[in-house]
Amino acid sequence: MNWRNTLILAFIALAGFAYFRFFEMKRPSTEEAKRQAQNVVNFDRNKIDGIVIQNGDQKIEIRRRENKWRLETPIKDQADGALVENLLSDLETWQKEGTIPAKDIETDKSKLTEYGLNNPKLKLKLLGRDKPPEILFGKDAALEGRMYVRFQNSKETFLATQSVKKDIDKKPEEFRDRKLTDVTTAQVRRIALRTPAGEMELEKKGEHWDILKPLRARADDGKVGDLISQITAARIQQFVADDRGDLRPYGLAEPRGSITLYDQEQKKDQKVELGDSIKVFGREDKGQTLQIGSVPEKEKDQIYVRFAPRGSVYTLPKKIEEILNTKPADLRDYHLVRIDTNILDRITIDAPGKGKTVLARKDGNWTVATRNNAPADSTAVRRLIDTLQNERVTRFVEDIASSLPKYGLDKPQLQLTFSSFASENTAETKAGEQPFAAIAFGKEGDNVYARLTDEPFVVAVRRGLLDQISPDPLQWQELAIFKFKPEQIHRLSVTTDRELSLERDQTNQWHWLKGSDQINQANLQSLLNTLSNLRAVRWLGATTQQHGFEKPKLVLAFTTSPDNKVSHKLTIGAQNNDGTWCARVDGREGAFEISNPDLNILKLPLAAQATATPSPSPSGTTSPIHK
Repeated sequence: MNWRNTLILAFIALAGFAYFRFFEMKRPSTEEAKRQAQNVVNFDRNKIDGIVIQNGDQKIEIRRRENKWRLETPIKDQADGALVENLLSDLETWQKEGTIPAKDIETDKSKLTEYGLNNPKLKLKLLGRDKPPEILFGKDAALEGRMYVRFQNSKETFLATQSVKKDIDKKPEEFRDRKLTDVTTAQVRRIALRTPAGEMELEKKGEHWDILKPLRARADDGKVGDLISQITAARIQQFVADDRGDLRPYGLAEPRGSITLYDQEQKKDQKVELGDSIKVFGREDKGQTLQIGSVPEKEKDQIYVRFAPRGSVYTLPKKIEEILNTKPADLRDYHLVRIDTNILDRITIDAPGKGKTVLARKDGNWTVATRNNAPADSTAVRRLIDTLQNERVTRFVEDIASSLPKYGLDKPQLQLTFSSFASENTAETKAGEQPFAAIAFGKEGDNVYARLTDEPFVVAVRRGLLDQISPDPLQWQELAIFKFKPEQIHRLSVTTDRELSLERDQTNQWHWLKGSDQINQANLQSLLNTLSNLRAVRWLGATTQQHGFEKPKLVLAFTTSPDNKVSHKLTIGAQNNDGTWCARVDGREGAFEISNPDLNILKLPLAAQATATPSPSPSGTTSPIHK
């Protein structure tokens, strides 16, 4: 076989494959062919771009425009998309329940008149590629719920259900969309509100809303969302008139107010009728404007509105006029501060004369950067962040802070700074700390005056908030005091009014160095378990005489492996009013609290013959702990 024959055979094989691929594979299966043969009409709904309904002298035309259905005749308006899609679905599943062949009709030509198909009142035409013939709807059949239908230019007649007839036998206004707008709340990026009290403008930046006019302030995202949803969820009560005539009867020649919604798609180059426009940052954005008019004389629970994008006058529920009562204070964000935790890497707590603490995030945990990045109580740091994010101001004191000394904000008693941090330069950020929010706290009273340093407002917050923000770095240390395994402790000394000490031997058995009687192994193991994983209730800060360490109630000294070279010492002093006990450890600065249950375990008698004594009393007296 030469190369020419090979090439010819290859070409024939390729052509056969192409035929199978593009023709045979497109043919329906036997089962699908049976189903299609039973359908009244077969079509691809994705290729349908229009529907024409002829109902007597009345013609209704609906067209698909940019994937949305619109009424074109006899009214130009937004069509009810769900209703149109339901019609197409009913057409797809519309099946023949009987067939009267064309030859039977030819034999008795009066049958078309009998079936109401000679010159029917109701007709349906689909527009688009591969469209089916026009469908003619005749009379109801004797069989309940059935009717006669046929195609234009065909005398073959079918018996089918009345479902499609019910879908199309409607007045034009019934095809109009009663949902005021197809814009969703999430799509809206800007709002302009005009009321008898003045004008307001709001804009969404990222995930949050800001008030731009009449003042620049943070807005409450939830309240703005509720305001927008009153428009995006509104449903039309009555279709009244188009807006090209006299609007005075509806109170819309000079509307009482209006609200305009702008979404990200409504830009200058979009060729859509969208109503009024405003200049924003040097470019023209067009929005959807709803004007609010008067209350109808008969329907007191409704109100006239004009919606510019649809060019019509409608009525909506009267509740919509509550928009006109909206004031800037109603939409302001009462949260003290917004903290973007995605970029938060540093928290600086600065109290002049009391010290400064810098908390830094590292690998998902927090450290005290001002103490050589010692581990911080990450739970407490996250609790502070949550508290600040949820904190609400008690009132707005001044919108323009004209006199900071009046509120003690020229020299704040405490300032919090939130920053991001980059270890090296990148295309987006410079290396180092980049503050993005700061709060200053001023004078105290029943409340505390506060101010975000990048905002002009003075606000009041509850006094108790400051009690949760300590500038002392010692109080931000992690609560874990020791992190050992009990078997790592090899020598232990317990001192109350006298000293007892024990040591493990080479067989891992404990024996007395100072003490007598048999060792209470259960009590000893409980003590080791608690001591090796001791946690503070909270840190108190620097040690003072009030902590009672000069005359301790209990001192535990121990060494840990390897080779018993690492020594540790826990000193327990005075009891606090809440039942906790003051404590400290050698090698770490500051005092902390331990719980009374932990103390009770640490003072368990280690001699088998001994009995437990009562807890040391708040008065400072104590009983011997060991026999």
